[in-house]
Amino acid sequence: MNNTLDLLLNMNVSDLPEKEYKVKRLSGLCGSPVIFKLRALPYNQANDIARAQKEDMEVHILLAGVVEPNLKESGLMAKYSTVTPAEMIKKMLLPGEITDISRAIERLSGYRIDTIEEIKKK
Repeated sequence: MNNTLDLLLNMNVSDLPEKEYKVKRLSGLCGSPVIFKLRALPYNQANDIARAQKEDMEVHILLAGVVEPNLKESGLMAKYSTVTPAEMIKKMLLPGEITDISRAIERLSGYRIDTIEEIKKK
């Protein structure tokens, strides 16, 4: 039987969990699936956002955790007549969509889920 230390020493620590997220309303408007590829945030990045971005924290979580499409793309900002990616997100997505996507990124990052399982002795 492997011991826990051996398991931890042999695992790949650089991979962050990823997930695809379909934005239903935008998919309906486009007539094609609009899929965002989400990635978990590493500890330091999540803490930096939480400390620095009290206002619009969910928007900044999206900017950090959405891998595709590139929400910082200048073409998107031009399409929505905005100067910053944060402004563009607020125009492109509804408040509930921002919250839902932000929560999905948080779940990938280990928040809002049961991350440990207590082992009960018989």
